[in-house]
Amino acid sequence: MRLRTFESFWLLKNGLLYSYPSLQKNIETEILVIGGGITGALTSHTLMEKGYRVLLIDKRDIAQGSSSATTSMLQYEIDVPLHQLAEMIGEDAAAACYKAGIKAIKKLSGIITNLKIDCGFENKKSLYVAHSKDSATDLEKEFLIRDKYELGVKWLTAEVVKKQYGLECYGAILSDTAASVDAYKLAHELIQLNVKRGMLVFDQTEVEKFNLTGDQTFVVTKTGCTIKCKKVIFCSGFETIKLLKEKIAKLFYTYACVSEQDIKLSATLHNTLVWDTADPYLYMRTTDDGRLLVGGEDSSVNFSIFQQTIKEHKSDNLQKRLKEILPDVTFNEDFSWAGTFGSTKDGLPYIGQSPEYENALFVLGFGGNGITFSIQAMDIIPDLLEGKFNELSQYYRFGR
Repeated sequence: MRLRTFESFWLLKNGLLYSYPSLQKNIETEILVIGGGITGALTSHTLMEKGYRVLLIDKRDIAQGSSSATTSMLQYEIDVPLHQLAEMIGEDAAAACYKAGIKAIKKLSGIITNLKIDCGFENKKSLYVAHSKDSATDLEKEFLIRDKYELGVKWLTAEVVKKQYGLECYGAILSDTAASVDAYKLAHELIQLNVKRGMLVFDQTEVEKFNLTGDQTFVVTKTGCTIKCKKVIFCSGFETIKLLKEKIAKLFYTYACVSEQDIKLSATLHNTLVWDTADPYLYMRTTDDGRLLVGGEDSSVNFSIFQQTIKEHKSDNLQKRLKEILPDVTFNEDFSWAGTFGSTKDGLPYIGQSPEYENALFVLGFGGNGITFSIQAMDIIPDLLEGKFNELSQYYRFGR
Protein backbone atom coordinates (compact mmCIF):
# COMPACT_ATOMS: atom_id res chain seq x y z
CA MET A 1 0.00 0.00 0.00
CA ARG A 2 1.38 3.40 -0.97
CA LEU A 3 1.06 5.75 1.99
CA ARG A 4 2.39 9.03 0.58
CA THR A 5 3.50 10.78 -2.57
CA PHE A 6 7.17 11.45 -3.15
CA GLU A 7 6.98 15.11 -2.17
CA SER A 8 6.28 14.72 1.57
CA PHE A 9 7.49 17.98 3.13
CA TRP A 10 8.80 16.44 6.36
CA LEU A 11 10.90 13.86 4.56
CA LEU A 12 12.39 16.42 2.19
CA LYS A 13 13.06 18.84 5.04
CA ASN A 14 14.73 16.34 7.37
CA GLY A 15 16.10 13.64 5.12
CA LEU A 16 16.86 10.18 6.49
CA LEU A 17 17.84 11.07 10.05
CA TYR A 18 18.87 7.62 11.29
CA SER A 19 19.31 4.31 9.52
CA TYR A 20 19.18 0.82 11.01
CA PRO A 21 20.17 -2.65 9.79
CA SER A 22 17.70 -5.22 8.50
CA LEU A 23 17.22 -8.34 10.60
CA GLN A 24 19.53 -11.10 9.39
CA LYS A 25 19.33 -13.65 12.22
CA ASN A 26 16.92 -15.39 14.55
CA ILE A 27 16.35 -13.38 17.71
CA GLU A 28 14.31 -13.36 20.93
CA THR A 29 12.77 -10.49 22.86
CA GLU A 30 10.08 -9.79 25.42
CA ILE A 31 7.91 -7.46 23.31
CA LEU A 32 8.00 -6.99 19.56
CA VAL A 33 6.67 -3.68 18.24
CA ILE A 34 5.74 -3.76 14.55
CA GLY A 35 5.79 -0.30 12.98
CA GLY A 36 8.46 2.39 13.23
CA GLY A 37 6.31 5.48 12.76
CA ILE A 38 5.24 7.94 15.44
CA THR A 39 2.88 5.37 17.01
CA GLY A 40 5.58 2.73 17.25
CA ALA A 41 8.04 5.32 18.56
CA LEU A 42 5.70 6.43 21.36
CA THR A 43 4.64 2.88 22.23
CA SER A 44 8.17 1.49 22.33
CA HIS A 45 9.29 4.49 24.40
CA THR A 46 6.70 3.88 27.12
CA LEU A 47 7.51 0.16 27.15
CA MET A 48 11.21 0.92 27.58
CA GLU A 49 10.33 3.32 30.39
CA LYS A 50 8.43 0.45 32.07
CA GLY A 51 11.47 -1.79 31.88
CA TYR A 52 10.44 -4.20 29.11
CA ARG A 53 12.90 -5.65 26.61
CA VAL A 54 11.72 -4.21 23.31
CA LEU A 55 12.52 -4.95 19.69
CA LEU A 56 11.06 -2.74 16.95
CA ILE A 57 10.83 -3.56 13.24
CA ASP A 58 9.54 -1.74 10.17
CA LYS A 59 9.13 -2.89 6.58
CA ARG A 60 10.42 0.49 5.35
CA ASP A 61 13.00 2.89 6.72
CA ILE A 62 11.90 4.40 10.01
CA ALA A 63 8.91 6.79 9.86
CA GLN A 64 8.61 6.69 6.07
CA GLY A 65 4.97 5.60 6.01
CA SER A 66 2.15 7.85 7.20
CA SER A 67 4.39 9.59 9.73
CA SER A 68 6.22 11.36 6.93
CA ALA A 69 2.91 12.52 5.42
CA THR A 70 1.00 13.61 8.53
CA THR A 71 0.25 17.30 9.04
CA SER A 72 0.93 16.77 12.78
CA MET A 73 -1.85 18.95 14.13
CA LEU A 74 -2.27 17.89 17.75
CA GLN A 75 -5.85 18.43 18.84
CA TYR A 76 -7.94 17.07 21.67
CA GLU A 77 -10.96 17.17 19.37
CA ILE A 78 -12.20 13.98 17.75
CA ASP A 79 -13.45 13.92 14.15
CA VAL A 80 -16.93 13.20 15.53
CA PRO A 81 -18.13 16.31 17.45
CA LEU A 82 -18.66 15.88 21.19
CA HIS A 83 -22.43 16.35 21.05
CA GLN A 84 -22.70 13.64 18.38
CA LEU A 85 -20.30 11.26 20.15
CA ALA A 86 -22.39 11.71 23.31
CA GLU A 87 -25.39 10.32 21.43
CA MET A 88 -23.33 7.29 20.38
CA ILE A 89 -21.58 6.28 23.61
CA GLY A 90 -23.08 8.46 26.33
CA GLU A 91 -22.26 11.98 27.43
CA ASP A 92 -19.87 11.14 30.27
CA ALA A 93 -17.95 8.64 28.13
CA ALA A 94 -17.68 11.09 25.24
CA ALA A 95 -16.45 13.84 27.57
CA ALA A 96 -13.85 11.42 28.99
CA CYS A 97 -12.50 10.77 25.48
CA TYR A 98 -12.25 14.50 24.78
CA LYS A 99 -10.56 15.19 28.12
CA ALA A 100 -8.08 12.40 27.38
CA GLY A 101 -7.05 14.33 24.27
CA ILE A 102 -6.23 17.40 26.35
CA LYS A 103 -4.23 15.29 28.78
CA ALA A 104 -2.36 13.64 25.90
CA ILE A 105 -1.18 16.93 24.39
CA LYS A 106 0.08 18.10 27.77
CA LYS A 107 1.78 14.74 28.33
CA LEU A 108 3.64 14.95 25.03
CA SER A 109 4.69 18.51 25.77
CA GLY A 110 6.21 17.30 29.05
CA ILE A 111 8.01 14.38 27.40
CA ILE A 112 9.56 16.56 24.70
CA THR A 113 10.60 19.20 27.24
CA ASN A 114 12.09 16.69 29.69
CA LEU A 115 13.98 14.78 26.99
CA LYS A 116 15.01 18.01 25.20
CA ILE A 117 13.92 16.70 21.80
CA ASP A 118 14.25 19.15 18.92
CA CYS A 119 11.17 18.40 16.80
CA GLY A 120 9.47 21.73 16.16
CA PHE A 121 6.95 21.24 18.97
CA GLU A 122 4.85 24.30 19.76
CA ASN A 123 1.93 24.68 22.15
CA LYS A 124 -0.91 26.48 20.40
CA LYS A 125 -4.64 27.17 20.52
CA SER A 126 -7.23 25.71 18.17
CA LEU A 127 -9.95 27.53 16.25
CA TYR A 128 -12.90 25.49 14.96
CA VAL A 129 -14.77 27.72 12.51
CA ALA A 130 -18.28 27.48 11.04
CA HIS A 131 -18.08 27.51 7.24
CA SER A 132 -21.79 28.34 6.75
CA LYS A 133 -24.78 29.82 8.57
CA ASP A 134 -26.37 26.39 9.01
CA SER A 135 -23.18 24.89 10.45
CA ALA A 136 -22.91 27.76 12.95
CA THR A 137 -26.05 26.47 14.73
CA ASP A 138 -24.51 23.03 15.26
CA LEU A 139 -21.20 24.58 16.24
CA GLU A 140 -22.85 26.65 18.99
CA LYS A 141 -24.44 23.42 20.25
CA GLU A 142 -20.99 21.88 20.25
CA PHE A 143 -19.60 24.85 22.18
CA LEU A 144 -22.24 24.50 24.90
CA ILE A 145 -21.44 20.86 25.66
CA ARG A 146 -17.69 21.49 25.60
CA ASP A 147 -18.15 24.42 27.94
CA LYS A 148 -20.33 22.26 30.22
CA TYR A 149 -17.42 19.84 30.68
CA GLU A 150 -14.90 22.66 31.12
CA LEU A 151 -12.74 21.86 28.10
CA GLY A 152 -11.24 25.34 28.00
CA VAL A 153 -13.34 26.83 25.21
CA LYS A 154 -14.62 30.26 24.24
CA TRP A 155 -17.22 31.27 21.64
CA LEU A 156 -16.11 33.88 19.11
CA THR A 157 -18.48 35.73 16.81
CA ALA A 158 -17.78 36.04 13.11
CA GLU A 159 -16.84 39.68 13.64
CA VAL A 160 -14.31 38.86 16.34
CA VAL A 161 -12.76 36.07 14.25
CA LYS A 162 -12.38 38.45 11.31
CA LYS A 163 -10.80 41.13 13.47
CA GLN A 164 -8.40 38.87 15.38
CA TYR A 165 -7.51 36.28 12.72
CA GLY A 166 -8.51 37.78 9.37
CA LEU A 167 -10.69 34.72 8.74
CA GLU A 168 -14.06 34.76 7.01
CA CYS A 169 -16.53 32.51 8.87
CA TYR A 170 -19.85 32.39 10.74
CA GLY A 171 -18.52 31.98 14.29
CA ALA A 172 -15.95 29.74 15.95
CA ILE A 173 -14.92 27.77 19.02
CA LEU A 174 -11.54 28.81 20.42
CA SER A 175 -9.86 26.04 22.45
CA ASP A 176 -6.98 26.61 24.87
CA THR A 177 -5.22 23.29 24.22
CA ALA A 178 -3.57 22.30 20.94
CA ALA A 179 -0.07 21.93 19.52
CA SER A 180 1.95 21.24 16.40
CA VAL A 181 5.03 19.11 15.87
CA ASP A 182 7.26 17.53 13.26
CA ALA A 183 6.08 13.95 13.87
CA TYR A 184 8.61 12.48 11.45
CA LYS A 185 11.53 13.98 13.38
CA LEU A 186 9.97 13.20 16.76
CA ALA A 187 9.59 9.54 15.81
CA HIS A 188 13.24 9.35 14.72
CA GLU A 189 14.58 11.09 17.81
CA LEU A 190 12.49 9.02 20.25
CA ILE A 191 13.57 5.76 18.63
CA GLN A 192 17.22 6.80 18.56
CA LEU A 193 17.07 7.79 22.23
CA ASN A 194 15.75 4.34 23.14
CA VAL A 195 18.29 2.58 20.94
CA LYS A 196 20.92 4.20 23.15
CA ARG A 197 19.06 2.71 26.13
CA GLY A 198 19.23 -0.79 24.65
CA MET A 199 16.20 -1.12 22.38
CA LEU A 200 16.85 -3.14 19.22
CA VAL A 201 15.62 -1.68 15.91
CA PHE A 202 15.60 -3.26 12.45
CA ASP A 203 14.21 -1.51 9.40
CA GLN A 204 13.62 -2.95 5.92
CA THR A 205 12.32 -6.00 7.82
CA GLU A 206 8.94 -7.22 6.61
CA VAL A 207 6.76 -9.81 8.32
CA GLU A 208 5.90 -12.90 6.27
CA LYS A 209 3.87 -14.88 8.81
CA PHE A 210 3.31 -15.18 12.55
CA ASN A 211 1.89 -17.35 15.32
CA LEU A 212 0.23 -15.46 18.16
CA THR A 213 -1.42 -18.29 20.09
CA GLY A 214 -0.31 -20.33 23.08
CA ASP A 215 3.21 -20.28 24.48
CA GLN A 216 4.94 -20.26 21.09
CA THR A 217 4.54 -16.66 19.95
CA PHE A 218 6.78 -15.86 17.02
CA VAL A 219 7.07 -13.80 13.86
CA VAL A 220 8.87 -14.88 10.70
CA THR A 221 10.27 -12.24 8.35
CA LYS A 222 10.31 -12.43 4.56
CA THR A 223 14.01 -13.29 4.74
CA GLY A 224 13.24 -16.31 6.93
CA CYS A 225 14.41 -14.93 10.27
CA THR A 226 12.36 -15.82 13.36
CA ILE A 227 11.57 -13.42 16.20
CA LYS A 228 10.40 -15.14 19.38
CA CYS A 229 8.56 -12.97 21.91
CA LYS A 230 5.89 -12.90 24.59
CA LYS A 231 3.73 -10.17 23.06
CA VAL A 232 3.42 -8.43 19.71
CA ILE A 233 2.24 -4.82 19.58
CA PHE A 234 0.95 -3.82 16.14
CA CYS A 235 1.62 -0.12 15.49
CA SER A 236 1.51 -0.52 11.73
CA GLY A 237 -1.38 1.83 11.11
CA PHE A 238 -3.74 1.43 8.21
CA GLU A 239 -1.87 -1.52 6.76
CA THR A 240 -2.95 -3.50 9.83
CA ILE A 241 -6.56 -3.43 8.63
CA LYS A 242 -5.92 -6.26 6.19
CA LEU A 243 -4.96 -8.52 9.11
CA LEU A 244 -8.37 -8.13 10.72
CA LYS A 245 -11.73 -9.59 9.76
CA GLU A 246 -13.53 -6.90 11.75
CA LYS A 247 -14.30 -3.85 9.62
CA ILE A 248 -12.86 -1.15 11.83
CA ALA A 249 -12.08 1.76 9.50
CA LYS A 250 -12.64 3.29 6.11
CA LEU A 251 -9.51 4.48 4.32
CA PHE A 252 -9.22 7.66 2.30
CA TYR A 253 -6.61 9.85 0.70
CA THR A 254 -5.99 13.33 2.09
CA TYR A 255 -3.97 16.17 0.59
CA ALA A 256 -1.77 18.96 1.90
CA CYS A 257 0.39 21.77 0.63
CA VAL A 258 2.81 24.10 2.37
CA SER A 259 3.84 27.63 1.51
CA GLU A 260 7.23 29.17 1.05
CA GLN A 261 8.91 30.44 4.19
CA ASP A 262 8.16 33.79 5.84
CA ILE A 263 4.53 33.94 4.76
CA LYS A 264 2.89 37.07 6.17
CA LEU A 265 0.32 36.11 8.79
CA SER A 266 -1.02 37.64 11.98
CA ALA A 267 0.59 36.55 15.25
CA THR A 268 -2.72 35.01 16.29
CA LEU A 269 -2.72 32.71 13.25
CA HIS A 270 0.88 31.69 13.90
CA ASN A 271 -0.19 30.52 17.34
CA THR A 272 -3.43 28.79 16.33
CA LEU A 273 -4.50 25.63 14.53
CA VAL A 274 -7.54 26.23 12.32
CA TRP A 275 -10.10 23.82 10.92
CA ASP A 276 -13.64 24.25 9.66
CA THR A 277 -16.98 22.45 9.74
CA ALA A 278 -17.07 21.55 6.03
CA ASP A 279 -17.06 17.91 4.93
CA PRO A 280 -14.30 17.21 4.14
CA TYR A 281 -12.94 19.91 6.41
CA LEU A 282 -10.19 22.37 5.57
CA TYR A 283 -7.39 22.69 8.13
CA MET A 284 -4.26 24.75 8.51
CA ARG A 285 -1.29 25.38 10.77
CA THR A 286 2.03 27.16 10.64
CA THR A 287 5.34 25.31 10.85
CA ASP A 288 8.28 26.13 13.09
CA ASP A 289 10.23 27.44 10.05
CA GLY A 290 7.65 30.07 9.09
CA ARG A 291 5.41 28.33 6.55
CA LEU A 292 1.64 27.85 6.33
CA LEU A 293 0.45 24.27 5.88
CA VAL A 294 -3.04 23.70 4.47
CA GLY A 295 -4.79 20.34 4.17
CA GLY A 296 -8.03 18.61 3.29
CA GLU A 297 -9.79 17.68 0.02
CA ASP A 298 -10.15 14.09 1.26
CA SER A 299 -11.14 11.45 -1.27
CA SER A 300 -11.91 7.74 -1.05
CA VAL A 301 -10.74 7.31 -4.65
CA ASN A 302 -7.12 7.30 -5.75
CA PHE A 303 -5.64 6.06 -9.01
CA SER A 304 -1.89 5.51 -8.74
CA ILE A 305 -1.28 6.18 -12.40
CA PHE A 306 -2.83 9.67 -12.06
CA GLN A 307 -1.50 10.37 -8.57
CA GLN A 308 0.61 13.39 -9.50
CA THR A 309 -2.19 14.99 -11.56
CA ILE A 310 -4.76 14.42 -8.81
CA LYS A 311 -2.42 15.85 -6.18
CA GLU A 312 -1.84 19.01 -8.21
CA HIS A 313 -5.59 19.44 -8.76
CA LYS A 314 -6.29 18.97 -5.05
CA SER A 315 -3.56 21.45 -4.14
CA ASP A 316 -5.15 24.04 -6.42
CA ASN A 317 -8.51 23.44 -4.73
CA LEU A 318 -6.98 23.82 -1.28
CA GLN A 319 -5.47 27.15 -2.21
CA LYS A 320 -8.78 28.37 -3.64
CA ARG A 321 -10.58 27.42 -0.43
CA LEU A 322 -7.85 29.10 1.60
CA LYS A 323 -8.32 32.31 -0.39
CA GLU A 324 -12.05 32.26 0.38
CA ILE A 325 -11.51 32.30 4.13
CA LEU A 326 -8.17 34.19 4.21
CA PRO A 327 -8.55 36.68 1.36
CA ASP A 328 -5.72 38.95 2.53
CA VAL A 329 -3.04 36.22 2.65
CA THR A 330 -0.75 35.48 -0.29
CA PHE A 331 0.06 31.76 -0.42
CA ASN A 332 2.95 30.65 -2.63
CA GLU A 333 3.13 26.87 -2.71
CA ASP A 334 6.50 25.25 -2.03
CA PHE A 335 5.54 21.60 -1.47
CA SER A 336 2.44 19.45 -1.84
CA TRP A 337 1.80 15.83 -1.03
CA ALA A 338 -0.84 13.27 -0.13
CA GLY A 339 -1.21 10.42 2.34
CA THR A 340 -3.50 7.58 3.35
CA PHE A 341 -5.59 8.10 6.45
CA GLY A 342 -8.83 6.66 7.77
CA SER A 343 -11.93 7.12 9.85
CA THR A 344 -13.99 4.98 12.18
CA LYS A 345 -17.74 5.10 12.75
CA ASP A 346 -17.35 6.96 16.05
CA GLY A 347 -14.07 8.79 15.40
CA LEU A 348 -12.34 6.75 18.12
CA PRO A 349 -9.23 4.57 17.77
CA TYR A 350 -8.85 0.85 18.30
CA ILE A 351 -6.41 0.22 21.13
CA GLY A 352 -6.18 -3.14 22.87
CA GLN A 353 -6.58 -6.80 22.08
CA SER A 354 -8.57 -8.08 19.13
CA PRO A 355 -10.44 -11.35 19.80
CA GLU A 356 -8.88 -12.55 16.55
CA TYR A 357 -5.37 -12.70 18.05
CA GLU A 358 -4.33 -14.00 21.46
CA ASN A 359 -0.87 -12.63 22.24
CA ALA A 360 -1.13 -9.33 20.41
CA LEU A 361 -2.19 -5.79 21.19
CA PHE A 362 -3.03 -3.10 18.64
CA VAL A 363 -2.52 0.66 18.65
CA LEU A 364 -4.55 1.95 15.72
CA GLY A 365 -5.21 5.67 15.94
CA PHE A 366 -7.35 6.79 13.04
CA GLY A 367 -8.68 10.14 11.86
CA GLY A 368 -7.41 13.65 12.33
CA ASN A 369 -5.78 13.08 15.70
CA GLY A 370 -4.06 9.72 15.50
CA ILE A 371 -1.00 11.10 17.28
CA THR A 372 -2.98 12.13 20.37
CA PHE A 373 -4.60 8.68 20.42
CA SER A 374 -1.12 7.12 20.27
CA ILE A 375 -0.07 9.22 23.25
CA GLN A 376 -3.09 7.92 25.17
CA ALA A 377 -1.96 4.39 24.28
CA MET A 378 1.24 5.06 26.23
CA ASP A 379 -0.88 4.59 29.36
CA ILE A 380 -3.38 2.06 27.99
CA ILE A 381 -0.91 -0.54 26.66
CA PRO A 382 1.16 -0.89 29.88
CA ASP A 383 -2.08 -1.15 31.88
CA LEU A 384 -3.35 -3.95 29.65
CA LEU A 385 0.00 -5.77 29.84
CA GLU A 386 -0.14 -5.56 33.63
CA GLY A 387 -3.81 -6.56 33.83
CA LYS A 388 -4.92 -3.19 35.18
CA PHE A 389 -8.23 -1.47 34.46
CA ASN A 390 -8.07 1.46 32.09
CA GLU A 391 -11.20 3.51 31.47
CA LEU A 392 -10.31 4.49 27.93
CA SER A 393 -9.70 0.88 26.85
CA GLN A 394 -13.42 0.14 27.11
CA TYR A 395 -14.23 2.97 24.69
CA TYR A 396 -11.45 2.02 22.27
CA ARG A 397 -12.05 -1.74 22.36
CA PHE A 398 -12.50 -4.04 19.39
CA GLY A 399 -16.00 -5.40 18.77
CA ARG A 400 -17.70 -2.26 20.01
